[in-house]
Amino acid sequence: MIPRIQSKSRIGKDCEDFLRELSERGFRGEIDPSYPARLLGATDNSVYQCLPQAVVFPADEDDVALLMALGHEERHQGIRFAPRGGGTGTNGQSLNAVVQVDLSRHLRRTSGLDPKSREIFAEAGVIKDELNEQLAPHGLFFSPELSTSSRATLGGMISNDAAGQGSLRYGRTSDHTKSLRMVLLDGTVAELGPVSGEGLQSRLALPGMLGDIYRGAHALLTECAPRVAEVFPRLNRFLTGYDLAHAYDPKSGTLNLARLVCGAEGTLGIVTGATLDLTATPRYRALLNIKYSSFDAALRHATFLIDSGVFSVETVDSNVFELAKRDAIWFTVRDYIHEVEGAELKGINIVEFSGMDAGEERGRMLRMQELVAAAAARGEGGILGVEAVETPEGIAAVYGMRKKAVGLLGAAAGRAKRIAFTEDTAVPPRNLADYIADFRALLDGMGVPYGMFGHVDTGVMHVRPALDLTQEGDREKFVRISNEVVALVERYGGQMWGEHGRGHRACFGKVFFKDLYPVAQKIKALFDPHNRMNPGKICAPYGSDAPLVSLEGPLRADLDRTVPLQIRDDFAGAFDCNGNGQCFSYSPKALMCPNYRHHQDRVRSPKGYAALLREWLRIAGHAGVDASQEEREAARGGLGPVRFLRRALNTLGSSQGDFSAEIERYTRTCLSCKSCKSQCPAHVNAAELNSRFLSLYYGRYLRPRMDLAVLNAERVIPLLSHFPALANAALGLGITSRVVESLFGLIDLPRFSSRPLGALARAGGLMVLSAAEALRQRPEALVVADPFTAAYEADGVVALARLLRALGTQVAILAPHANGKLQVIRGDRHGAARLAAREAERLQSLYAAGIALVGFDPALTLCYRDEYVTLLGERRGDFCVQLPEEWLQGVVSAPGFSAPARGQDREPYYLFCHCTEQALLPASVRMWQEVFRAFSIDLIPEPVSCCGMAGLHGHMAEHREETYGVYRRNWQGRIRARGIGRSLVTGFSCRSQVQRMEGQRPRHPCEALLEALGGAHA
Repeated sequence: MIPRIQSKSRIGKDCEDFLRELSERGFRGEIDPSYPARLLGATDNSVYQCLPQAVVFPADEDDVALLMALGHEERHQGIRFAPRGGGTGTNGQSLNAVVQVDLSRHLRRTSGLDPKSREIFAEAGVIKDELNEQLAPHGLFFSPELSTSSRATLGGMISNDAAGQGSLRYGRTSDHTKSLRMVLLDGTVAELGPVSGEGLQSRLALPGMLGDIYRGAHALLTECAPRVAEVFPRLNRFLTGYDLAHAYDPKSGTLNLARLVCGAEGTLGIVTGATLDLTATPRYRALLNIKYSSFDAALRHATFLIDSGVFSVETVDSNVFELAKRDAIWFTVRDYIHEVEGAELKGINIVEFSGMDAGEERGRMLRMQELVAAAAARGEGGILGVEAVETPEGIAAVYGMRKKAVGLLGAAAGRAKRIAFTEDTAVPPRNLADYIADFRALLDGMGVPYGMFGHVDTGVMHVRPALDLTQEGDREKFVRISNEVVALVERYGGQMWGEHGRGHRACFGKVFFKDLYPVAQKIKALFDPHNRMNPGKICAPYGSDAPLVSLEGPLRADLDRTVPLQIRDDFAGAFDCNGNGQCFSYSPKALMCPNYRHHQDRVRSPKGYAALLREWLRIAGHAGVDASQEEREAARGGLGPVRFLRRALNTLGSSQGDFSAEIERYTRTCLSCKSCKSQCPAHVNAAELNSRFLSLYYGRYLRPRMDLAVLNAERVIPLLSHFPALANAALGLGITSRVVESLFGLIDLPRFSSRPLGALARAGGLMVLSAAEALRQRPEALVVADPFTAAYEADGVVALARLLRALGTQVAILAPHANGKLQVIRGDRHGAARLAAREAERLQSLYAAGIALVGFDPALTLCYRDEYVTLLGERRGDFCVQLPEEWLQGVVSAPGFSAPARGQDREPYYLFCHCTEQALLPASVRMWQEVFRAFSIDLIPEPVSCCGMAGLHGHMAEHREETYGVYRRNWQGRIRARGIGRSLVTGFSCRSQVQRMEGQRPRHPCEALLEALGGAHA
């Protein structure tokens, strides 16, 4: 039994006093000093970890001004601040032991869109892709592109001066920031942008801190302008942070303090929004995917491509390509990048053609394709082949793979992870191949594996060495590589920070600022004389001896190494999260993570759950708890009377201060949709982590009353299904609903099928067989019924069997047997393993006899190939229960198949696929389309994520508003637009949710196919 786990980190009294007074002053956002919120704010997409004092979520700019003004008062001068946006920095830019100001939750408004002048004002929390969705109908977009655009905020982009693909033509964030609004250290709200002439003179005459900043910056920048022109290399990816080269134009006398703030990483103040310069959407876009026999060949060919005037050239190496082929992303991209027979693909250049004149750009693309294909035919330059992509879907798929490269490299198997720490250096593009050759020689000489991808057209290559920083030897390599790359960059005429910011690499600032470094320090002193804004980043104020953050830490690995290796291996999912933040996507189309999107609380995400469990394991280990041993004991069961009494006493006592209880409250909101297992680049399986945690948690505390019903559901439901009229009448009584909700916390329980499965099967001329009967009768296929769909959707199970029969298969229905899925969700892993062992033995015997097994419901069918593997290991066997689309695709793709005669219905259907089905079988949508196409029926997929039901989750009273809210956000509009009659829904829980919310139940795709075949005669 685990003991009470006490989190030892407490915030200081000065911070407590500050936060209390902030609340009393009328701060309208959230103030969160809780340990989980601080843990989430302690990491980003870097190797670093630093626990903030608290996290505050301002409601608007006024809240930010109040925060800073209060902090400026004498008694709070010790409080320091650091702003945070999407939290995906690769160098620890927003990590600091201060009050973290998270602008991503509420500052999400836009205003002042003017399509004619191509500008809009957006607050700091606006997400890049979300902004572009708003602009698309106007033929405009915000052009700086980056791999994390689905969760990157404008404030973060400004703070890092983000750039990415296309910057050769479009530039970076600072090039598109007309002006920005920021709150200074004293609470002054300032709007910064280019000023000259009388406008500049009026700014120089301002009183107070803002006037001092203008006067001091103007004097510094005019004085150092000649030297600035000599020091900094002329690169597309110019120096980020305190951009002395662009903040003052001596020819026009224009001063633009916004150029100092762009890239300043929150060290000068807090950006609350900006007026953006927008770009006209090109009328034509196409890609050429050029394949090479070596990565060096790809880099050297890029110079020719750039000189030819293409829009952009992105590159990935074979490591990224191979990782993509093992990820769900491959199902979207495999039709656009094919292997080359007889050759090993070692590099790919993704070349974009983009412009307003479609004819001109397409002609340029075709000419280039012809040239490259001819070179490949001659075997020149290591070119293996070329493929053109002109459809929006194909372009999105290829760039989707390129964007996911960041996470894919961080997710490589093994303890050594390909990590970001010296990865966005920029050198002149003509020097890139030689620079990378030397970089690779450095890594090869140290025996360090790596992966590479990047913006070859701008001389930026993201190099990710594979290191295990819990090992001292690799930590030494981490420092050595960092230092030697600085020398390489200098040698090739580049600079260290091409787009991802400095953060913990600020220590190299003197190398690249040279004798202008004191000017940067004086800029810092103007805005932040006492080093209170994100201290330790970029530089310290002039005259201060305050240290910069260290290249060597604090590292996440410093904490991880205190956890025994066996625990780290047993709970690898909690330690593998690399902070990429893909689970923070705003889009309802994204499979991950509906829980986060509803709550807007990043702790309630796969990244959050991984961070909580990782920290729990660390603290528990310090308390002498061997979590692996505890898990093994829980798996053996044995909850005797003494153990029960101890759990009862623990439950009756207070759980206040128990970190385990705090984690349990967060895990309640996980929908267990399992989308993260495939969609997370690191494959962090939040549902699995939470299940394992609950197993340990309920070894200390009693389960809630709800579990009395839930854990026995697969025993009780089949019994009730034999008396559907009586059971449904009872469930329809208001008093029954109130009692069930009061006693068990369950709501909206589904109604039983009007006729039991056996009766419906017999009426359709089908048999329901036990496993023993099936082994004797040997049908060609069995529909594997589960207790839930057998009880609640018996007609659907029978429809699937009839469809198989109509397609020429001798079929029967396998009598339902407990699956164990609910036990897994509720953390009863001992009970789940017991049920799974019985079911696996039954299914294995049937599979070994050559009987095809076809499931009906995706969540429960996929449980056999997912949870059963974890629960049983080798004891699971090798049986396979196919989903309907898998079996049907095999039928329609067989030689000689011709669809039986069908009705005249020619209208398309719309497919709503279950979220777990999409996640664990990424080809499912395509399979359904191929099946329907074989019957000459159009099936149009609807890009939806979780419906909010997620089986048990949607029936829990405490999640009432969440499950309704998720449905309204993700499904409601699309279902209503398509109509219930034309919507085909694969998941039982999804159909239940639609019926609950819309009053009508949609059909399963098999029912539509059966109808098309003449239904009643099938």
